[in-house]
Formats: sequence, C-alpha cells, structure tokens
Amino acid sequence: MTNQHYGQFCGLARAAEIVGQRWTLLILRDLAVSPRRYSDLVAGLPGIPTNTLASRLKDLEEAGVVRRAVTAGERSLIYELTPRGEELRPALDALGLWGAGGMRSPRDGEVVTTASIIAALRVAAGSGTVPSSWNTAFTVHVADVEVHVLMRDGTIEVGEGPAAAADLVITAGPQIRDILAGELDAQTAIETGAVQLEGDASLFERFAESLRVPYSPHVPADA
Repeated sequence: MTNQHYGQFCGLARAAEIVGQRWTLLILRDLAVSPRRYSDLVAGLPGIPTNTLASRLKDLEEAGVVRRAVTAGERSLIYELTPRGEELRPALDALGLWGAGGMRSPRDGEVVTTASIIAALRVAAGSGTVPSSWNTAFTVHVADVEVHVLMRDGTIEVGEGPAAAADLVITAGPQIRDILAGELDAQTAIETGAVQLEGDASLFERFAESLRVPYSPHVPADA
C-alpha cells in the first residue's frame, strides 16, 4: 500500500492507513451503493484523476476491502466490496451523518451524485423502519439525479433510478437538506416551492417525517 504507517498499535490508526487518503471514502461510498465498473467510478466521482482512482483501488484491493469481479451477464469487470469492506458500512454511515450535521448549503461548484444522494437518504432512513401497513413508492429528483425510496413491509429501501410505479414523484433543490433536518416542514416546503410534486401529494408528509438528518446544535447556522 502507498499509505504510510502511523507506527501505533491502534485500531483507529490502522483504519486511517486504509481509508484516510483523499478520495478513498468516496470510492467506498459509491461501492457501498452497488458494485461499479471503473468507468462508473470515474463518472460518479467528478474531479478525481484517473491515476489517483487506479491507485486507491489498488490499495483497497491489497487491504482486502475491495475486489474485482466479472458480471455474469455482460462479462464486464466490476469493483465491489469484500465481506471485510462491508464491515465499513456503519462507519461510512456514521461519518456521513456527522458531516451532514454541519452542512446546510452547497458551496460554490459543489454537485450531487447518485451515490451521494442515495447515501444521504439511507442515513436519513436511520433504522429503516416504518409502519408495516405502508406500501409507498417515491421517485426523488435532485438536480440531474434520480433515485427511489420504497416504504413497504415495515422497511425503507433506497436505490438507484426511478420507482417502477411511483405513488409520488418529488423534485427538490438544495432545500431538501432543510426538509431532512426537520427545519422545513412538508406543508411549507410545498407552499414555498421548495419541492414540486407529481402524484399523491398527501404522501409527501410521510416522506418528510420518515427521513431525518438533523443539523448539529454545535455548528453555527451561518457556518
């Protein structure tokens, strides 16, 4: 691996040696959404130099966190998390939740990606439990990203692409962050145009109340 050792017999030091380099956590975030081809990773990580991506993937393979595989149908090479890599999911979620606590508005030039929206909504789902009587499908548009949120059988599932038969299509801009934080309620979001809805609008409150990523009380609102 290209990472330098910290010289400490410490779990956090060992973890930092593997995941502490620039771009590594975002590569892992994308692979936690689903296995990816190399070209998918390049497209989903705007700004990453290809030599850096290749180097990080090599390091993660050597660490036993990522592996290469061949898809059964297309016979194309993909990268995926190993069982050891899957163990990182709670840590990735915890870091995403912590980071989002101090994140209100996008900085100039910042974009969202499919993986970043899915990761955010999965974290917002928390334990992922809803009343077992619910059977609701949402399609969510943010910028050029389209994902789905399914609430059924007592669980919340978030994935790529639109819902097969969406009960409600939600189009939102940056203020979706305030909705997820609970600072912008469903009715106000509709009335102010923070969201545009297509379908059964009464279901938007269900969406807004079931997904939550609060702001940290220790970060100033204008930070």
